[in-house]
Amino acid sequence: MKFDIVVLTDHRYVAPKTRTPYIENVLQEDHLVLEAMEKQGLKVVRKAWDDPDFDWSTTQYALFRTTWDYFDRYAEFSEWLEKTSKRTRFINSKELIYWNIDKHYLQDLSKAGVTIPKTVFVEKGSTTTLLESIIKAKSEHGFIADTYILKPCVSGAARHTYKIAEDGVTDYESIFQELVKNEAMMLQEFQYNIVSEGEISMMVFNGEFTHAVLKIAKPGDFRVQDDFGGSVHKYNPNAEQIAFAKCVVEAAPELPLYARVDIFRDNNGSWALAELEIFEPELWFRLNPVAANVLAKGIKETLAFD
Repeated sequence: MKFDIVVLTDHRYVAPKTRTPYIENVLQEDHLVLEAMEKQGLKVVRKAWDDPDFDWSTTQYALFRTTWDYFDRYAEFSEWLEKTSKRTRFINSKELIYWNIDKHYLQDLSKAGVTIPKTVFVEKGSTTTLLESIIKAKSEHGFIADTYILKPCVSGAARHTYKIAEDGVTDYESIFQELVKNEAMMLQEFQYNIVSEGEISMMVFNGEFTHAVLKIAKPGDFRVQDDFGGSVHKYNPNAEQIAFAKCVVEAAPELPLYARVDIFRDNNGSWALAELEIFEPELWFRLNPVAANVLAKGIKETLAFD
């Protein structure tokens, strides 16, 4: 059988026996996408990216949606990505995915004029210490906060994300050394307004804003993800916030068909980019089901189908 689009998920969400609220959200999001595609007359199916029995040459495109185990299986996923890219086309494009999957992309956006958190990248295999990295952050990158965030350049769901106070740096030295042996890390100035005001996620499809949510961390935590007890609320952004989000996607190497732009007010009071997600972002269609139709229509009108 031939398909126009295969919607990609994680094998844990194909036919889950346990239906937690989190899994219910995953299933609802993917259902809304499938339904919207079908309304556009597209032949679609949902598969795990690592399905050993599916012939990827039978689909014209693969749409990344809930492939949320890739960062725990990155070597395997990278091999699959390269192999499958020779058999079908990706939405967003392969080039865009490779660029976005590693948070070094923040450097490119910063050079293009997008405000990002003050950041120091520590490359895999580096022999520097965490303390030396912080000293460099202060002297060369203007860090003024006395608290820092350490996280991998390839990650998701706050994997190996640590909040480190100035007087607790030595407590994290061994963790830092173990991590940097195996992957590139990034050290950022802690952003106090994310805790006090939250983080705004803005969905932009084919360059146009569709909807937004406000993510708020639970009391006592700094992570806004609902995986860690954070809450998500519908949000109506102002014109300045929408314009900022559009500028971010326009600064990407090519315009993504779908993107999530996470923004916050930084320690200097300016709007800044936390992350640009154009690979497999959660898009909160369950809070705005109409947006799934906007995405499906954009895909149908923009891409070439046989």
